[in-house]
Amino acid sequence: MTTKFGISLSNRSVLLNRATMDDLIKASHTAEDSGLFDSVWVGDNLLSKPRIESVVTLSAIATHTQRVKLGTICLASFPLRHPVLFAIQWASLDVLSGGRTVLAVCNGGSETFGPQFATELEAMGVRSRERVGRVVEGVKILRKLWSEDRASHSGRFYQFNDVELLPKPVQQPVPILIAANPKPGQADEATVNRILRRVARHADGWQTDATPVETFRERFGRIREYAADLGRDPEALDSCLHLYVNINEDADRAFRESVEFLAEYYGAGAITDERSRLWLAVGPPDAVAEKIQAYIEAGCKTPVLRFVGPSLEEQLTRCIEEVLPAFQAKESRSAAG
Repeated sequence: MTTKFGISLSNRSVLLNRATMDDLIKASHTAEDSGLFDSVWVGDNLLSKPRIESVVTLSAIATHTQRVKLGTICLASFPLRHPVLFAIQWASLDVLSGGRTVLAVCNGGSETFGPQFATELEAMGVRSRERVGRVVEGVKILRKLWSEDRASHSGRFYQFNDVELLPKPVQQPVPILIAANPKPGQADEATVNRILRRVARHADGWQTDATPVETFRERFGRIREYAADLGRDPEALDSCLHLYVNINEDADRAFRESVEFLAEYYGAGAITDERSRLWLAVGPPDAVAEKIQAYIEAGCKTPVLRFVGPSLEEQLTRCIEEVLPAFQAKESRSAAG
């Protein structure tokens, strides 16, 4: 298995004055020029966690890169967007980039997550309990609109007849991942199974974060089993992990800097110490590489790294020079052997 590394760029940080759009574009350039990154990803929300809009951000990055794929770390707004309009927007991005997009969608935040999520749902006219249904129906609609000359649909949430959608994406099909991370204590086993079966049935892969290594291994194994039961090729499924990284010889300092970033990003108290440790790969280069390797051995095909130190440029440079070459060398030895 060839591991394909991605870099996750914080389009929310632009609003928090931690980065500029020029910083994000420069990082995209650096990642691509290194030859060690296969993809660039950005986050997504609308009102609940404001940021520079994800499709707009990826469009800007597309015009400044040539090779890297362009993806979303959980398009949380997917159930809030009308799929016909979004199909045009995403297909246009795929055309603009020459067929380099990877769409990862998710349910977004429940009204129980906080008042900002409840406000967002109300403003967009979507009930919290509708989110899962809208995701599944939306994925079906995208595939239909992007592959058929003229498409019709009659579903619970959306209806249209004889629609010719243009432009069509360059890619046929556009890869669509479903992001899901049912948390202990919040989801019983039946719910977890239902979520993993949804990924296996409707998606081209699974995206997750803050998941223990063994949980990652077990859940991706189940997704693959369920896909095989459905007559799908489990080997074709992608597995994408979003991991926060701070490279520093002082592991305690790296952890403190990372927690400070997460507190500002998500709000004080929103991320527990336990969750932080799951989310983070911090410390000297070999410690960061060791944590990434553990997930690769658990089945992760696409580790996506977001750097949470004070300097994005410094962290990215250290990763390119001190972390990723070890994986390149390991895969070269494996191929030779």
